[in-house]
Amino acid sequence: MADRGVHDAHRHIGVMPAYPFYGGPAVRPDISARATIDELISDLDAEGTERALVIPNYGVPDPDIAFSFNELCVEAAGRDDRIRAGLWVSPLARDAERTAAALALAGEPGVRALKLSFLLGGRPDDPACRAGLDRIFAVAREHGLVVHVHTSPGAASDIDEVGNLVDTYGDDVAVHLVHFGGGMSGHIKLVSHRFFDWIEAGKRVYTDLSWSIGFAPRWLAQEIDRRGIGHDRILFASDQPWGDHEGEYARLRAATGGGELADLVFRGTFEKLYG
Repeated sequence: MADRGVHDAHRHIGVMPAYPFYGGPAVRPDISARATIDELISDLDAEGTERALVIPNYGVPDPDIAFSFNELCVEAAGRDDRIRAGLWVSPLARDAERTAAALALAGEPGVRALKLSFLLGGRPDDPACRAGLDRIFAVAREHGLVVHVHTSPGAASDIDEVGNLVDTYGDDVAVHLVHFGGGMSGHIKLVSHRFFDWIEAGKRVYTDLSWSIGFAPRWLAQEIDRRGIGHDRILFASDQPWGDHEGEYARLRAATGGGELADLVFRGTFEKLYG
């Protein structure tokens, strides 16, 4: 496994407390979450991962937890040249002070991305979020950072909502759509036309296929070949500890084969986007 040399465009660090999700007992489903940089580096060594973008872990509906891991990500990037850092930010007015502190780290060595997720509140098209979004994307533009955005079907994370960010900011800021829409509806919307429409319109849009349903990587690879565009916009991502490195690798390797597309997906596009 150590000869893979893959670049992982989305994984997390930080251990969260147990939480009673969906009204059940308090649980910790992210059982392979890592609390320390040593543990993270050990995982990279075992996987043969040559580069990784590392983002604060989140999921428990307490933004303090995600914000608290920002400095850990920056420290990890400073300690190991394989690691690039993503910072947790929020467009919500109630998070303005914490986001300002996060954005103050944007110029630190190794920082390459700002992470947005509307799972903890807000919407891309909510006027109350516009000032916060403008500030986040302005800092990304200033420092040449990528804005990472979670996608999943329905509610504020649906591609119909998150796509507004590509339309509004994607001309001059790279937007990484995590999970390629996150499910059946998002995959179909993106592969059938929307992803390629954005590329043809000059939008700086990228994606990974973590969490993707089985048909999506194969269909996307086929459409890239048919249309002749998009080959340089796809990244491998494990989403550890919420994803499964082995499974994500196997599914995407099977879809991309061993040629130029695979080289870009597993290495080249990461190098271009995250350095």
